[in-house]
Amino acid sequence: MKLLIIYCHPDPGSLNAALLKSVQAALTGRHEVKVIDLYAEQFDPILTLEERTAYLDNTALIAARVQPHIDLLRWAEGLVFVYPTWFYGVPALLKGWFERVWLPGVAFLPPARKGATARPGMQHIRLLIGVTTSGSPWWWLRWIGDPGKAFLLRGIRAICAPLCKTKWLQLHNMNNVTLADRERFLARVTKTFRAI
Repeated sequence: MKLLIIYCHPDPGSLNAALLKSVQAALTGRHEVKVIDLYAEQFDPILTLEERTAYLDNTALIAARVQPHIDLLRWAEGLVFVYPTWFYGVPALLKGWFERVWLPGVAFLPPARKGATARPGMQHIRLLIGVTTSGSPWWWLRWIGDPGKAFLLRGIRAICAPLCKTKWLQLHNMNNVTLADRERFLARVTKTFRAI
């Protein structure tokens, strides 16, 4: 399977960096794997006024600026997101990546009329996995509806293949986890990805 990993964390010494390495190691030799490291490449997440104005009527203007990312999205059969959950969602850099790369005609087709929903444009994506860490305990995120998980596994999943499989791996309560907790989570992530 062609798997694209989208990684978003500024610290190369972080647990998220270790998670990325674990995911890559578990997949190497069994799948085709490519990685987008948003911080390392200094991806520009800002949707400018010019781009916002062109968003529906001249999507090609934005697409030309992010074409390598669009090409990778079209190449992939599965997407793996490795990132920290900040303020209940994906980091601003990753959110900006979605806004500038998952364009009309690429990720979705805009609704044809008022009241209709967008049509999926990512029907080649058969697997969607989120690997994240968060400061909140699991019960708090569940109580508020787990917006980060819903964004990826409901919102993004809705424009993928009809039978797209999903997995969610999250280490909660990061501010209080022990080294043993981190090692257990790394082992769980490795085991999950070796089974793919």
